[in-house]
Amino acid sequence: MVRTEISLFLKNVPGEMGKLAQLLGDHDINIDALTIQDASEYVRQLFLARGKSLKRIASSSSYQSMHKDSVDYALVRLLVNQTDKAVNLLAQEGFIFDIMPVITLEVENEPGKLAKITQLFGKKNININYLYGSALSENEKYLFVFSPENIEQAAEIFQNKNNID
Repeated sequence: MVRTEISLFLKNVPGEMGKLAQLLGDHDINIDALTIQDASEYVRQLFLARGKSLKRIASSSSYQSMHKDSVDYALVRLLVNQTDKAVNLLAQEGFIFDIMPVITLEVENEPGKLAKITQLFGKKNININYLYGSALSENEKYLFVFSPENIEQAAEIFQNKNNID
């Protein structure tokens, strides 16, 4: 299933994630999935990506400055149950964020399931930029969030539920 992921920057200090979670909770927005990483890795990937396109996103010196400043921030990626409401709230509150489509899959939690899914991406020659997910216990389904290079092609793979069962 294609869903919209929100990526935003938070100050990398104690309590900031709590403030974000409280803000969303106060507005009845549930977080379905979440990952946090040091923003400097994200900025480094942007720097590497600039050479892969004809359009330069920023100069080398700009990236070096961004990379130096980025250690003070964390990159938070999340899925919520009310994306439009969350986006409006984050904009009102002055957050710096972006949205992008991702593939989400709820599948049985069993050995080899992730291998089967990721091999489907490989067979279609679709690179996975990043993924995250988890399960609560052995007997429950797990949720995985995939960010593929080609969202349309990746979505086609999973239209047929038999591909992941």
